[in-house]
Amino acid sequence: MFFILRMAFWLGVVCVLLPNVGSKSDAPDAQIDPVQAVTLASAAVSDARGFCERQPDACVAGGKVAVAIGQKAEAGARTLYEFISNKLAEPSADKGKAAPQGTANGTLNAADMAPAWHAPVPLPPRREARSGRPQA
Repeated sequence: MFFILRMAFWLGVVCVLLPNVGSKSDAPDAQIDPVQAVTLASAAVSDARGFCERQPDACVAGGKVAVAIGQKAEAGARTLYEFISNKLAEPSADKGKAAPQGTANGTLNAADMAPAWHAPVPLPPRREARSGRPQA
């Protein structure tokens, strides 16, 4: 999940930094100076750092929510891991047992599973016959 968020962030950064070649907005308000954007972004980050000092209750509640989401993600990952482990272990446990005929495990009989007949492929002529030299 964190990988997806990180990838979305970097794709957003790339999309913002790409030049807008076919854009029709040439208004002065739409033009952004990259240096000014970095300065404003750093100011927003420093303001976000002081958020917990201004709103301690919101930070405590946010921390509890983050812990709850982390526990749910851990439980979901554990469930998924157990499901995949069980699915991968099932075929190896069933290899020793033959499936009864006509059940949901397999309805093919031995004649159905036999390979189709193919005519034998002729071998190419020997090298001596191709070169026109007499055989010894």
